[in-house]
Amino acid sequence: MNTETPDFADMTLDELRVELAPDIAASAIFDGWNETALVAAAEMAGADVDIARLAFPKKPGTGQAMDMIEAWITSVDQAMEAEWPQDRLAEMKIRERIRALVAFRLEAVEHIDEAVRRAMAIMAMPQNAPRALQLGWRSADIMWRLAGDTATDYNHYTKRAILAGIYSATLAYFVNDDSEGKAKTYEFLDRRIDGVMRFETFKHKLTRRDVELPSLTRFLGRLRYPSR
Repeated sequence: MNTETPDFADMTLDELRVELAPDIAASAIFDGWNETALVAAAEMAGADVDIARLAFPKKPGTGQAMDMIEAWITSVDQAMEAEWPQDRLAEMKIRERIRALVAFRLEAVEHIDEAVRRAMAIMAMPQNAPRALQLGWRSADIMWRLAGDTATDYNHYTKRAILAGIYSATLAYFVNDDSEGKAKTYEFLDRRIDGVMRFETFKHKLTRRDVELPSLTRFLGRLRYPSR
């Protein structure tokens, strides 16, 4: 594990946002997603506070908070990609791949429940909903790509929409779960994934059945002109 202090001076503002995001999330447990959490995170990390403020400038409403939350989600995305590259997932069944990726994201926020709860409340605000949906879609897309999905038809979109829904529902369950080791959350996740797998199996069988059904036009033609 790399314990060296990052060289903040050589970072772009985009890189700095992602680097500070985990510490901002940790501070948001107590202070919320705001300037106070930003200053605390910069000081904790050893970054210049004024540069950190440039990375997350104040904006009307909850704009600054959403910038912090987006950077935090990006940091989780990047950590997930590093921990679960495609070649590591390739040996698993598709169900296991998706579960491993969602489970990683849950484990990444296991001790900052309150920060997650506050982030979800901000993202649920009407003015933030479009951006929140975009972020959920982006994370779902990364998960499916890591899982090896190469679909380009409507399945590309339905898979990502369904997975984004599963993840957001599981995260909402997670922040209110007081069971040992969040056991109920993982049971909830398994049920959601099982439901999707059953649906995918049914859809596949239905598609094959449609292919195998005789042509309706040919059938009607035989009714009108029966073979002799």
